[in-house]
This record gives sequence, C-alpha cells and structure tokens, in this order.
Amino acid sequence: MTAEAQAWAELVDALAAAGRRLDDDAGDLSEDERADGYRALLRGLHHQLARFEADRDRPELVPFNGWRQKFFMDNPDTRYWVADVRGDRRYRVTGHPGDAVYTSITAYTASSGGAAAAARIDGDELTAGPSGEFSLLVGGERPRSGPWLPLPEGNGQLWVRHFHDDVATDRPGWCAIEPLAPPRPPPPIEAARFRHRLRRLAGTMRMMPDVFAAVDGQVEPNTVHHWAEMAGGAAYTEPGIHYQRGAWRLGPDEALVIEGEAVPCRHWNVLLYSRYLNSLDYRHRTVSRTGGNATLRDGRYRLVLASRRPDAPGCDWLDTEGRPSGLVVLRWLHAERPPPPPRVRTCRIDRLGSGS
Repeated sequence: MTAEAQAWAELVDALAAAGRRLDDDAGDLSEDERADGYRALLRGLHHQLARFEADRDRPELVPFNGWRQKFFMDNPDTRYWVADVRGDRRYRVTGHPGDAVYTSITAYTASSGGAAAAARIDGDELTAGPSGEFSLLVGGERPRSGPWLPLPEGNGQLWVRHFHDDVATDRPGWCAIEPLAPPRPPPPIEAARFRHRLRRLAGTMRMMPDVFAAVDGQVEPNTVHHWAEMAGGAAYTEPGIHYQRGAWRLGPDEALVIEGEAVPCRHWNVLLYSRYLNSLDYRHRTVSRTGGNATLRDGRYRLVLASRRPDAPGCDWLDTEGRPSGLVVLRWLHAERPPPPPRVRTCRIDRLGSGS
C-alpha cells in the first residue's frame, strides 16, 4: 500500500470508528437523537473539509461555523471569519462591522497544549473611514501610524468576529484579507503535507464522539456554573468573554427557569445546544437571547427553557425543541464584574403563569 493510500485508509477507518462510537453511546437514546448525533458528525466533517486546503501566502477570510457546518459550540449571534496565516508575512485586513455592537480581530497560535490567543485588536482601536469601513495591517514590523496587529512566530490563524444583538435584522458586515507582497507560486501539491492533513482530519473525526461523550457527563443537569476552562481565549474563544455553562434534563411538561443579574457589559447572549454541541435550530426557533432583545426587570433576566411557549409574562422563552436534555451557555463580553451564578429551578410549564 502506498503512503497516500495508507493515509486515506486511516481517514476512512476514523470515520467508521466515529460512527461505531456514536452507536455505542446512543443505545438508550431515541431514534431522533441518534440521527442527530450522526448529523453532528457530518456537520463536523463538512466543516473540516471546507478548511482542509489552506493557502497561508494568499489567505482568505472564510465564513465560519454556519448552520450546515456546526462544529463544537457554534454561536449564531456572532458572525465569524477565519484565515490561516504565516507569522513571517504581512497582510492587510479590510472590512465593515455592519450593525455589529462589537468587533474583534484575534491572532491565535496552536501547539500540542492547545490554541491560545497571541494578539488582538478590537473595533475601539480600529480607524473607521467615512462609511464605517476599517483597514488594519497584520504582521511584520509596527508601522509608524495606524492600527496594527502582530502575528506570532510560525503558522497561526486570524479570526474576525462581529457580535450582534439581533442577527435577524442587523445589517451584516464583511471583511477581507490580502498579502502586501505578492507570493511566489507554490508547488502544485506537496505529497507529505497532503498526507499529514489527511491524518490530522482522521484524528479530528475520531476524536469528535469522545468530546460529545465527555461533555455530556461534565455538567450536572438543571444547574448553571462558571465555565473556567473557556477563559482567556482558550480553544479559539474570544479572550474577553466570561462563560457560564449549564444543562437541562426535563420531562415533556417541565420547564427550567434561570434567573439572574444582567451585569453591565458590551454584549451578552444565552444559547441552547444539543448534547452534540450544535446550537439548536436558530433559523426557525427561538433558541437564543441577547442583551439587545432580552426582557429585563430591574436589571434582571428570567429565562424559561421548555418544549412549548409558556403563558407567563415577563420571561423569555427558549425553545428546547422537545429535547429531554441539552446544554445552555451564557456569554458575557467585557463584563464590568463577573456575573453572579443565576438561580435555577424546575417547575411545570402550566404553573409558570401563576408565579411559581
């Protein structure tokens, strides 16, 4: 067997192993939930294939984690673009935030210990033109004037984020990247590099069901706690976000009520996820809220997670799609202080209107 055939076989074997692991873990789940696991696996594969080929000399800022390519805790209230870059190159990033309430551009470096944010700049530091567009130099030496973002040594990734209060009505922004020096044409293909990327893809796909299973057992049902592991830009997250994570486990007629203080911050949202770390169907259902559309009373929020809309004024319903269990994540961007843990309780859906 040639080296290329061996690398290809490793990918095929990894996909088969991932499917077997999903099947082993889903024995006591419903038919729909089992199918949902395989859909999450396919979305992850689609996501990885879309980023399989990278050109760091002439990179592109590619839209990231769309609804067909959900991969590990996507967030539809934030629009993302990602580019693979080289630390010894210089680029120019241009763009427009649209109606985003906050913009950030972050350079990440990856190692065996995981990904880490190496440098970042936000919209407050970007110089906007007459129409709101911005231009930023990335990499190389610091210029005499204008905004600049350094790049770490070696290869890395550049992430652009636009945080929105209402993606359904907000005007979308855009961004682009270009090299400042024209690159030389690369080889038509580098066989060793191609084999390496095939094996890396195989490793990612083999690992996905392990992550699903690990997260499913990490969070105590019907609670919400601080998520310390996601602080400081870990796992390609935004460094300025304070995360809270919880889970629900409910019967068909039960609701989970989450009540807490909305601390002053640049942006916050709450979002529901499946056990497979995909956001729920935000294109057709209300599965998230933001600081721009949440109902606050005396600076406090009241969220109700349930399979149907409750007859209860003064609360924000989040549609669990009738799933018996799932995850809920709150993100607080540049909070003035750490948000206190919310009060969490379960009750019957038909009792919510009585103030229960």
